Amino acid sequence: MDRADEDARKIRRDPTGPGCPVSHGDDGTWQVRGYSAARAVLRSTDTVQAGLGIETVEKLPARIRRPVLYRDGPEHREHRRQTARYFTPRRVDEHYRELTERVTQKHLDALRTEGEAWLEDLTFGVSIDVACGVIGLTHSRPGIQGRLERFFPEKFGKPGFTSPHGIYWLFRQNSNWLRIYFADVRPAVRAHRERPADNLISHLIAEGCSNPEILGECLTYAAAGMITTREFISVAAWHLFTDAALRERYSNGNETERLAVIHEILRLEPVVARLSRLTTGSVEVPGSDGPVTVPAGALVDILVDDANTDPEAVGATPTAVCPGRPATTGRYAAALSFGDGPHRCPGADIAMMETNVFLGHLFALEGIRMLTPPRVTFQDEIGGYVIRGLRVAVDRG
Repeated sequence: MDRADEDARKIRRDPTGPGCPVSHGDDGTWQVRGYSAARAVLRSTDTVQAGLGIETVEKLPARIRRPVLYRDGPEHREHRRQTARYFTPRRVDEHYRELTERVTQKHLDALRTEGEAWLEDLTFGVSIDVACGVIGLTHSRPGIQGRLERFFPEKFGKPGFTSPHGIYWLFRQNSNWLRIYFADVRPAVRAHRERPADNLISHLIAEGCSNPEILGECLTYAAAGMITTREFISVAAWHLFTDAALRERYSNGNETERLAVIHEILRLEPVVARLSRLTTGSVEVPGSDGPVTVPAGALVDILVDDANTDPEAVGATPTAVCPGRPATTGRYAAALSFGDGPHRCPGADIAMMETNVFLGHLFALEGIRMLTPPRVTFQDEIGGYVIRGLRVAVDRG
């Protein structure tokens, strides 16, 4: 039974309060907290991507094609149209489910053998194996998990030449780029040039992309397909470990019912809780007292966690876990946790399938239990969370 009067969130970000659906800060940045206003900004054709390190990408030579995350307009739409076939629900079920089942069993077999494990290691291992299959990073040298751990650390630094730390960070990340390129991307590109496959890297090769451009795309998809999925699976497991009624509902449900539980947790705990856009024209959005016009040239921060708990959009008791809410169904069962508009996450169906397969097998293990609760840290640039230190145990066998 849902405890509708409780705030079920595990992730406690800096409180912003209910606030206005749309507000204008002293620094000139607009903040959007209302669901309808957030969706209007994300769907607008008069905005372009901002944040996510786009300032660094803009410094690349003009001849280098930007990763899809940093493109907008016709070029972006055409790329999404051509690659959409890799992410359709049918393809997810027919091509990626068996892979996910297989790699999940592999990692859980290791848990059964050892008896204990850090959950973040299990979820990262599964996320890497699945994303590599989708991308085409299938010829890597041993050690890819360590290389990705170094490239996507728990705490990010700030590059630059104004401080010893900035210089160190710049050198470190350049070294990590080279490690991933030589150990993972270049072997895959060579193999797929000789024998094309039905994956993203082969598609990029056919488009004429250079190796550095393919590296940029691979890291973009790695961040979306490995890092965010890893964190969400961990926080979803944390919910199920600590809520017996929710765990029973999940374990005894059919696939549709299980997915409803997972979507509802993701609505409450969006992995990326801050999306930024730069307006290229005036954008009209719903406000508390009527339409509000955001002018051209404005930086807009969309606070996803606030938008996802807007009672006008999701219904009563917005911070409770209520799977199958009438107001949040189908494509938007997780509200705006996958974004919206041109940059909506293309891998949403993969992430949900992967999470459901892993959690289904994890909680079917005999004697599965949580030994230590996790610690939570934050990546302020994207409003993201990092879950570490959740140790699980299982009866050996």
